[in-house]
Order: sequence, then structure tokens, then C-alpha cells
Amino acid sequence: MRISTFWYCIKQGLQSIRRNKLFSLASVGTMAACVFLFCIFYSIVVNVQNMVKMVENTVGVTVFFEEELPEEEIQSIGEMISARAEVADMKYVSAEEAWESYKTDYFADAPELAEGFAKDNPLANSASYELYLNDIEDQGSFVEYLKSINGVRKVNYSEMAAAGLASVNNVVGYVSAGIILILLGVAVFLISNTIAITITARKEEIKIMRMIGATNYLIRAPFVVEGLIIGLLGAGLPLILVYYAYEYAVRFCISRLSILSRILTLLPVGQVFQVLIPVSLGLGLGIGLFGSLFSVRKHLRA
Repeated sequence: MRISTFWYCIKQGLQSIRRNKLFSLASVGTMAACVFLFCIFYSIVVNVQNMVKMVENTVGVTVFFEEELPEEEIQSIGEMISARAEVADMKYVSAEEAWESYKTDYFADAPELAEGFAKDNPLANSASYELYLNDIEDQGSFVEYLKSINGVRKVNYSEMAAAGLASVNNVVGYVSAGIILILLGVAVFLISNTIAITITARKEEIKIMRMIGATNYLIRAPFVVEGLIIGLLGAGLPLILVYYAYEYAVRFCISRLSILSRILTLLPVGQVFQVLIPVSLGLGLGIGLFGSLFSVRKHLRA
């Protein structure tokens, strides 16, 4: 493409937007609303998934062993378990450590009661491994595997917590995807209608261009450029708005909601927007391109 042709397409695309300010603004506004909601839902989804992951790290699986099982076998079982891909972290808790933890939790206000067990550890056979998984959805099959190991007496785990966390992840993902798809469909429809109106307004001009031998490419390109500009504007404006809104939300959570920091921890701005910026701009340009091509193919048949 020659430079002069390129600038001609840009100029015509901008002029079309100026000629049809009302419809162009409606298209940009709808696109901006779609991208804005996409940014909001994406920010919510990644943060919910991050919070669920943080909660998952507190939902552990505890493995207890048969009484009088040799220490060597316990260690061998631990090595076998830790080698599994599902395991994110594993900690060995000896019988002595288990008793000390129990005393701290239940005899803190009455230490004299614990003195009766000074020479006799009531949790003598409670050595265990505390496990934390990479994905809570793997818990069911992993627990079955643990129960099948010779020497394992009991496996403690929270089935309801695992199911609940998995459900939260799935529901948030499906609902967000559904709403975003509906909004994207509306945006494509409006952009294609805006281009169609522009084509109708320039009908006589297009006839003259065809009569003097202009190529289909030269006739159609300005309309595609118009769609791309609308898509770019519609994606760029909400990105700026959401960036500052998200930055404020992060600062607010840090300064005002520090007491909930274990649960309500938002991902850093950079971590969210390093994905959000290219995806949103690509989304805007893609919808603008698709909407304009659809309209051009429909209304400018050779």
C-alpha cells in the first residue's frame, strides 16, 4: 500500500466519523461500555480466583499413620506423597509437635491441667503430614490415593470447603463470560449499523468512484478504518477509567481494610493491566474490524 493511499483511508475514516457524529458516538459509547464491563469483570474474576487460591492454601489434608509404624516407613511415605504433582506444600508434624500445638490451643488458660501429661504424651501416635494442594479440585482423587497407601490410618480433609471453592470459581467464570459475550454481540451490531449508515450517506460518491475505475479495496478500506478507529477509541477510554479506579481500590483496601488483608487482597495494578491492556485493545480493534467488514460485505457487494 502506498503512503498516499494509507493517509487517504485514514482521512476518509475520520471524516466519516465526523459526518455521523451521533451514530459514531453511540458506537464508541457502546464499545466503551462493553470494554469497561469486560475490564471490570476480568478484574473481579482474576481477584476472586486469587482469593480462592489464597483460601485453598489454608484448606489442607492431614495424613495419619498406623500405630507403631516405623519412622523409616513414615519418611518413605512422605517422600512418595511429596513427589506427586498435586502437592504444593507438605509439612511433617511429629507427635511431640502435635501435643505442644494442642496444649497451646486448649490448655492456654489452664496450664496446670496439661502438667498431668508431662510424662505421657496422649497424642503419641498422632504423627502426621499436613498437605496443601495446587488445585482444590484435585482433592477428591488425591484423598482416595492417600487412603490406598499401606500404613495410612486416617485422612482428614474438608470435602465441603473444596466443593464450595470450586463452585465459586466456576460460577464467577461462567456468568462473566456470558455477560461479556452478550455485550460484544451488541457492540458488533452497533458498529456494523454505523458503517452501513456511512455507506448509505456516501452512496453517490461510491458510484462515481466505481465509474472512474477505483478498486474495491480503495472504496472499502476507509469504512474498515472507521470501524478500527471506533474500536480503538471505545477500548482506550474505559481502560484509562478502569486503571485509575482499580488503583484507587487497591489503595483503599491497603489503607482502610487492612484487617481483612488475609482474605481481601487485590492483585497489583501492574499484574492485572499487563494482561488487560493488550487484550482490551485487541478486543476493541477486533470488534471494530469484524463489524466494519460485516457491514462492508453486506452493503458494498461488487
